[in-house]
Amino acid sequence: MKSEIINILKTKSKNKQLVYSNTKTFFENLKEKLIQTEKYLIDRVTSSNKEIEIKYLSSGNFEAMLQLSGETLLFNMHSNVFDLPKNHAFKNSDYLKNDLERSFCGIINIYNFLSDSYKYKRLNDEVYLIGRIFINKDNNFFVEGEKPIGFLFRDFPNQNVTSDLIEKILSTCIIYCLNDDLIVPDFNDYKIINVHHIMQMSNNQKLKTAKKLGYRLSDE
Repeated sequence: MKSEIINILKTKSKNKQLVYSNTKTFFENLKEKLIQTEKYLIDRVTSSNKEIEIKYLSSGNFEAMLQLSGETLLFNMHSNVFDLPKNHAFKNSDYLKNDLERSFCGIINIYNFLSDSYKYKRLNDEVYLIGRIFINKDNNFFVEGEKPIGFLFRDFPNQNVTSDLIEKILSTCIIYCLNDDLIVPDFNDYKIINVHHIMQMSNNQKLKTAKKLGYRLSDE
């Protein structure tokens, strides 16, 4: 029994610590890219367009945000390590079959939301998960997510983390969220509301704004 405990600690736990370390290094490099991107865009955009706000924000060791005028990207690193599910496409790959420890990954989630949601504390507004970055013990990675984010970075067995690839992921996410515009909802869906909604209009939390719907009133 004790020998089994020792074996697990020496193998699985050691592997998870390596995965965590690789994921943390990836995230730190990503934050550096965010800072560089902020400076690059400020120099080339906001210097002549003062109304366009570009801002990097970091709230702790596991979160970093980049505000791009009306859009905000949030990168969140999970502090735990996960095994890929049995039905995952990569589970049948020779890369994972040859070494089961490669299946354990750290995860960095990528979210997109409206900058005004954060600015005006509209807590009822929606946030969208647009991608997830998975990093394993070999420092190999892949990305799941919306096209093209989840389409360009799928070569898990051969895709090792590099500075250029991190920058490419960031650029792809930025272009995606800037092109994903608010859509005006159908007039007939919102032409009748109740008195409660009118009385609550001054409370920003009651007016839910979502990129897929434009906005919708909520009783929540």
